Parts: sequence; C-alpha cells; structure tokens
Amino acid sequence: MPKQLERAVLYVSAEFETAAHLCACGCGAKVRTPLGPTEWAIRETEAGPTVRPSIGNWQQECRSHYLITRGSVKWAGRWSEEKVLAGRTAEQNRREVYFEENYPEPSISGRFWNWLKSLF
Repeated sequence: MPKQLERAVLYVSAEFETAAHLCACGCGAKVRTPLGPTEWAIRETEAGPTVRPSIGNWQQECRSHYLITRGSVKWAGRWSEEKVLAGRTAEQNRREVYFEENYPEPSISGRFWNWLKSLF
C-alpha cells in the first residue's frame, strides 16, 4: 500500500489480503478492510469494484457508512451505538461459526486464539 492514498481509489493487496481507501465522506481517514471468508470481499466488475459487506467507519469522527458498488459509493444509513455493537457481535459470531465448521480441531494458533479470547 502506498503511504499516501489518492481520493476515490481502492487499493487492493492480494498478497496481504487487504484493501485500503480514503473515507468516502472526504474526511481523509484511511480505511483498511481485511479480505477473506470472514471479512470483506471484493468483486471486480466492468464498471468498477464492488465491496461487501458495507463499510462502517464507527471509530472515526465522521461515522460514515456506505457500500462500494460497481465503482460507486452508495450511502447507507447511520447506525446508533447499539446497532454498531450488535453488528460487531454478529460479525464475531459469524467468524466463530466459520472457524468451528472449517477448522474443528484447533491448531496451535487456534488454541492460542481461544486462550486470548478467554482473557477478555
């Protein structure tokens, strides 16, 4: 990823399974989205990239929420703090189900991850 990101450009690193762009609201915040089966996915189309799920900048002052669809930003509704917390819980539940179904016998790193989760 370049240190300086350009406005309206989605940078994708297949090697590091991540994407980055500047927040669509114009605030200048760098937005990084990990890519993978439990994170975001990017689909290339002739009109431009589509990113799913939506991008919610809950930790930024702007709290922007949008989708990138066929190279265009589609604004989504603002979320309350309760909805953000519910969304984060749902994401974590989806991750846990995915890994339980696909990696039933925890590896050393899986056991370490489970141990870390137990601390919080």
